[in-house]
Amino acid sequence: SSRVVEIQAQMSERAVELLGLPEDRPCLLLDVGCGSGLSGDYISEEGHYWIGMDISPAMLDVAVEREVEGDLLLADVGHGIPFRPGMFDGCISISAVQWLCNADKKSHSPPKRLYRFFSTLYTALARGSRAVLQLYPENSEQLELITAQAMRAGFTGGMVVDYPNSTKAKKFFLCLFVGTSGTLPKGLGTECADGEELHQAKFTNERTRFRNAKGKSVKKSRDWILEKKERRRRQGKEVRADTKYTGRKRRPHF
Repeated sequence: SSRVVEIQAQMSERAVELLGLPEDRPCLLLDVGCGSGLSGDYISEEGHYWIGMDISPAMLDVAVEREVEGDLLLADVGHGIPFRPGMFDGCISISAVQWLCNADKKSHSPPKRLYRFFSTLYTALARGSRAVLQLYPENSEQLELITAQAMRAGFTGGMVVDYPNSTKAKKFFLCLFVGTSGTLPKGLGTECADGEELHQAKFTNERTRFRNAKGKSVKKSRDWILEKKERRRRQGKEVRADTKYTGRKRRPHF
């Protein structure tokens, strides 16, 4: 749909911006999980060259039909990045890396697949370059697994969170540096109400407390209500004070 295309373009633009590419020359970028080539379209518009990898033949067929300008490779990134050392000036990925956390086959080990991906990606990138991977983590444990394997592979950097206090606009970008430790970019919409800025993302297990055995949110519980009220306070909204009666169910009227 047009809405999906618009969102994909926005995230691609943000990912390329976080790469911090030089403005005086075109670069060769790797697009991990390129799909139908929507991210690659933006890369081409910016005057850069790209090679896309994806595990889905159907998505790559769509990219071929769309006559994208980049080269395409059918491959599972969990098996590694099959390119020569130092080949790319940067790497982006939109909504793809979190799928490596799934064990789709008995032989799949998420930590091993993630490490294989990050270690070979580190080798394929030129020294001083960056990789920016936009992802949708299911929880803080998945986020920690991904970042831990990236750091183990040699990357430095961290998570850039755009609009951290927004439910719909919140986006996670894992910004990784190769060879040198750069300054982590600031996320969009991170200014607090008093004018200060949030300098780092804070990941906790708060959201997992509100899930039952089937993985669904336990709505209307005291913890759920307190967390929702705190989120509204961070957004600058007027919220009633917490008391011992917060979240308490009223007795039925006869």
